[in-house]
Amino acid sequence: MTNKAFPINRIASWLPLLAVVILVGCAAPVEKRLEPQADNILSIEVEGNSAYLSGVLGHDLVQQLSDLVRKNPNVTDIVLVDVPGSVDQRATMQGARLIRHLGLNTHIAPTGYVLSGGVDLFLGGVERSIGAGAGVGVHAWSDGTKIAATTLNVTDPIHATYVNFYLEMGVPERFYWFSLDAAPADRVYLLSPEEVYDFQLATQ
Repeated sequence: MTNKAFPINRIASWLPLLAVVILVGCAAPVEKRLEPQADNILSIEVEGNSAYLSGVLGHDLVQQLSDLVRKNPNVTDIVLVDVPGSVDQRATMQGARLIRHLGLNTHIAPTGYVLSGGVDLFLGGVERSIGAGAGVGVHAWSDGTKIAATTLNVTDPIHATYVNFYLEMGVPERFYWFSLDAAPADRVYLLSPEEVYDFQLATQ
């Protein structure tokens, strides 16, 4: 199967079908500024030792994760069900680091999906697994204004921020540069199982 880049605004309707036929995994920077709507604000539900996350990752992600663990100290696994991205890349990276610091594992639910910043949060897990039929999408980042990954010199310190994050999470630097070339900011590239393995996105 040949992977393609799909428009971001069509992903929500296509993912149920795509998830049936592909298994993917990746990480990406900030996408176009998403303003959380009533139907995509992050929700967290706890069942046993697992916390299930769905929705856009917001500015208060670190506080939400901190409250989650404080109220549910038995939680050992963060399960990402459908996470289309984030509105605050700094908060997302801090959230991933918190997950790693707490020794939590991350999983992408079977037939679920993570896109863009959602993948960065997934990488925070000590152990990371991807369910059958799950989708993981990557693209070049943009802050929603004139600053975008593709307009910056390769020596710009912003790139180093991302590269250092991925190295910290145990993912090779080349994954970051791959994500920038995979798709523009308004589209998303779905990784193949081979690419997930090659970039060491999952540990299981």
